[in-house]
Amino acid sequence: MTQRQEGDAVPTAGTLLVIGSGLKEYREYLVGPISRRARAAGLDLVLVNNLRPTWQREYFDEIVVANVFDTEVMNATVREIAARRTVVGLLCWDEPLVLDAGLLAAELGVPGLSERGVRGVRDKDRTRTVLTAAGLRQPGFALTTGLDEARAAAERIGYPVVLKPRAMGASIGVVFAARADELDAAFDTALSASRVDPGPYRASVIVEEYAGGPEISVDGAVHKGEYLPLFLARKYSSDEPYFEEVGHVVDAADPLLADPALLEVLASAHRALGVEDGITHTELRLTDRGPLIVEVNGRLGGDLIPLLGRIATGLEPGEVLFDVAVGRRPEIAPTRAAVAGIRFGYPERDCRLDAVTVPAAGDAAGLVTAAPMAPPGTVLRLPPGGYLARHSFVVCEADTPAACEQRLDAAAALVRLDTSPVEPPAQDAPFAMPAGLLDVDE
Repeated sequence: MTQRQEGDAVPTAGTLLVIGSGLKEYREYLVGPISRRARAAGLDLVLVNNLRPTWQREYFDEIVVANVFDTEVMNATVREIAARRTVVGLLCWDEPLVLDAGLLAAELGVPGLSERGVRGVRDKDRTRTVLTAAGLRQPGFALTTGLDEARAAAERIGYPVVLKPRAMGASIGVVFAARADELDAAFDTALSASRVDPGPYRASVIVEEYAGGPEISVDGAVHKGEYLPLFLARKYSSDEPYFEEVGHVVDAADPLLADPALLEVLASAHRALGVEDGITHTELRLTDRGPLIVEVNGRLGGDLIPLLGRIATGLEPGEVLFDVAVGRRPEIAPTRAAVAGIRFGYPERDCRLDAVTVPAAGDAAGLVTAAPMAPPGTVLRLPPGGYLARHSFVVCEADTPAACEQRLDAAAALVRLDTSPVEPPAQDAPFAMPAGLLDVDE
């Protein structure tokens, strides 16, 4: 096995291993800087991916195609690579793969979340249990696998409650139940979503006390147990009972980044969970009793939040990923002071997407980029029949959050859709997710 690097010197020989690349539109902005840093350091960059390479070829020295969603296959593939190469670091930003990748990093002795840390962030029930034991305020909660358990838990916790899959992301299957007569349908929705998870936490639902207040997320680096906040996003969600994520805004000068109460909650949570080295994406509610952690994820945020962070702060998330993967403390001082936001387009009702046209840079003030998120012919279904029925996104930059919101409104208004009606889903049909979902927002 490779020995873990000591100190903050970057290794000058060996291999940096990446598990899963993601889609070009949503992850190339990370891979490019990682590749440049690896080559400058004299490291080979090797990718293990479930799809045959296309755009990835120019960035990696070797690409191994394997079913990374099968734990036994992934483990065997990585061990084979480690037997013929000196692995000095391992990276993964795909939520369903984070657990296996983190355990492999611990096995290989390279910087990572640690075995305790990766289990703590991947399993929402364990996260709640650990943070509660550490004295961090958490909502009342219970892990359930059956409707009777869920009913009893909701009565004990008290309405309103939120039901969510044990280990999904992107607010998939998260449902609000204000009263007992809404509980059964909410449980069925959350349980159905949980069955999509290929890992060990499938077919289970967490029932928890509803915590009101604005929602934020903080992407941070952890180096040898030290928590280093990078950037903070204000989240915009759809109305209850579903919590579909509509957009995010990152302000490099957000005052919350200097809020001692928030920073202490973040640092304390990471210490309690045992996170040692890596990147995390923490979601919180700003309640009337202070910041409350919703969940901690063992990877960078999805929804292009790291790209917003780069635009707003000048920090290069790919370089931060590289540094923590090889055991180096990253530079986190912003070099810019701007605001960046993203807005996702959703249809008003279930439909088949025939065509989508997005504006080009220059068509709207501050527009940085825009892109379709689903190809023609895709059936887009809103909850509970489907999730993340996004047809497009726009990203804008401005000097203030208010100006950024106005620019997002104007750019989103330029998106043009052609759709066709579709029949309602069958009552017993599994919910729909657009192809490539986990590459878009883990």
